[in-house]
Amino acid sequence: MATTVITAEDLIRRHADDIAYVAEEAPAADLDTFISQLDAAASNYDRAGINGHEDLETAAIHLDEARHSTDETTRTVFLRRADQLLSPIVWDMTQEYREMVGD
Repeated sequence: MATTVITAEDLIRRHADDIAYVAEEAPAADLDTFISQLDAAASNYDRAGINGHEDLETAAIHLDEARHSTDETTRTVFLRRADQLLSPIVWDMTQEYREMVGD
């Protein structure tokens, strides 16, 4: 069974708009900016009382580890872990945040 390879670009493409909305910035185009916005969004979700912000902080740590990894397998593991944290929650959390701020 083949496993789909997850790249940093995939994660940015899937989540940049939602994360940028909550971070109150333009959507990230690179991994450094995306990691920074994850941290800012996590803080804003926390202040709004939205559960799951800890997973964004952990995903940012995984992405930072992937960014600094020199081993392809290790990088893939960290990207997959970040994806497993972000994919099930980002859209829902952002919709909840939008409802709170009236968008």
